[in-house]
Amino acid sequence: MKASDILAKIDHTLLSATATTQQIDTLCEEAIACKTAAVCIPPCYVNYAAQKYGKKLKIATVIGFPLGYDTTISKVVSTRQAISDGADEVDMVLNISALKNGDAEYVTQEIAAVKSVVGEKILKVIIEACYLTENEKITACKCVTEGGADFIKTSTGFGSGGATHEDVRLMAANIGPKVKIKAAGGISTVDDMKKYIEEGCSRIGASRAVKLLKDRVNEDVENFAQVSGENQNKLKTTEPAPKISEEAAMNAAIMHISVNEQWPYGTMKKYWSEGNRLAIEYETGKVLYYALEDDYWEPENGWVILPK
Repeated sequence: MKASDILAKIDHTLLSATATTQQIDTLCEEAIACKTAAVCIPPCYVNYAAQKYGKKLKIATVIGFPLGYDTTISKVVSTRQAISDGADEVDMVLNISALKNGDAEYVTQEIAAVKSVVGEKILKVIIEACYLTENEKITACKCVTEGGADFIKTSTGFGSGGATHEDVRLMAANIGPKVKIKAAGGISTVDDMKKYIEEGCSRIGASRAVKLLKDRVNEDVENFAQVSGENQNKLKTTEPAPKISEEAAMNAAIMHISVNEQWPYGTMKKYWSEGNRLAIEYETGKVLYYALEDDYWEPENGWVILPK
């Protein structure tokens, strides 16, 4: 599998509350250069992007995002506006409350109502799997199928957890034959992207994919250096980052959660400083190490670099 094969399935995503026009421009230009499947941007930027970039790329936006409890009419009206503004695809959060109440009929009818507005364009339904039981996930699969959506999507990236391979396999076993799968939320390594595709995902929502792959588009990802569970404690950098204080570590940990638009592995459990690295343990048991570099986020083979 080449890097270009992964990029062709990527929804290059920026859904931060602080997204600027300049950042949207950068996102769109990167998507065009790397031939990603689409960009996924806030609704307020859809018309701007459509006017500026025309048919050079597919534009996706979000509806009922990120909590899903907007009324059906609100979602329908918002979808109609997004399509009018130039959206090619809509990623809608289903009504999680209705699903929790056991009202599958409401959920299905809402999906169908939004799909009736989307028409021949693409509707992806986000089920926010981190909040659901296994039975609720199965019910959500049925609602998405019966509502006529084109995709089922794992997560918003703003919940308590993101995509998991277990959820993708569960979805694959319970959706209808015409429904495709999009994994999103905390997908930050090339290896993970590859595995999600191998498990049947037709799309991946990620803000980091382009940065990781754009300079190696024609390379086989099997040749990429991967971070395994065994060597995760052996972070290697070309130049050692400066030692970080406990205060800097805490600020970085807080910033990682509040600024980064996606939670990588669920809720942070604890953190500690190890010389020039910050270690964060998540409730899932996953431990990641972060290096301090320049004033921007930069993933490298699964490592996220924190701003000063």
